[in-house]
Amino acid sequence: MQLIRRLCATIAVQELREAIASGEIIEDYPNDKYGPNCLVLGLTTAGRPIHVQCSHPSWHVIKIITAYQPDPDEWDDFKCRRTGNGD
Repeated sequence: MQLIRRLCATIAVQELREAIASGEIIEDYPNDKYGPNCLVLGLTTAGRPIHVQCSHPSWHVIKIITAYQPDPDEWDDFKCRRTGNGD
């Protein structure tokens, strides 16, 4: 796992591994400036939700662009972005 940067220094590398291993792709970015990648929602073994923007997890080497703990006020079930209009 190649780590480019972590936005939240409180996310351990092991938590990133757990989140990617248990995760599901919730958004796909085929034309992103960093190259084709996706947003993965995964849970750590402690049940902590983590969003990881990375190259597709099916690739041999996973490149992480960013990782963060999603804000529940901005996400429904940490999977769908809230639109800001009361949804």
